[in-house]
Amino acid sequence: MTVRGQFITFEGTEGVGKSTQIANAAEALKGLGVDCIVTREPGGTPMAEAIRELLLAPRDEPVNDLTELLLMFAARAQHLHTLILPALERGQWVLCDRFTDATFAYQGGGRGVPGERIALLENLVQGEVRPDHVVLLDAPVETGMMRARHRGQLDRFEQEAVSFFQRIRDTYLSRAAASPKRYNIVDAAAPLEKVSARITELMCKFQSDLL
Repeated sequence: MTVRGQFITFEGTEGVGKSTQIANAAEALKGLGVDCIVTREPGGTPMAEAIRELLLAPRDEPVNDLTELLLMFAARAQHLHTLILPALERGQWVLCDRFTDATFAYQGGGRGVPGERIALLENLVQGEVRPDHVVLLDAPVETGMMRARHRGQLDRFEQEAVSFFQRIRDTYLSRAAASPKRYNIVDAAAPLEKVSARITELMCKFQSDLL
């Protein structure tokens, strides 16, 4: 019988180095003999990536908060049922750049959408599916935004005010404090080699905990 894979999500505000550390985590797991895939939200499948483009593109038309929320979960439904769940059932580990914690942080904390509304859609789309582990890469908002600006043109979310991202960071930290066994906070403002070493350490721990 195939053992279900682990679902690990990487969260954080802009510029905390999620892409770098997910790649690092994947290499660490492969070194441990763990079969894993890397994906992202919104996105991960052709249809979900098309929704991602709709969500991130700067536009003159104001985007209603409910429109944004529903598009996030539409992309998530497609991603979850087309890619994530089949991979987990095959025994693969799934490393995902953001998941529903990001919706509670960005649409909830950032936009002010009531948490009950997000939770309703979370249960509708995901049922009982939740990440096994959440890696929260945390850094001061100013540090992250400085890094994000160096990446090039900013998307619709990255153009928001600093106060928007501070609310997001606060929400992430509150969620981590409420479920310390599932959330792993990593100081993303530390030197890169130190952050990478901590991520590798976490992947080894997640794997050893199953043995």
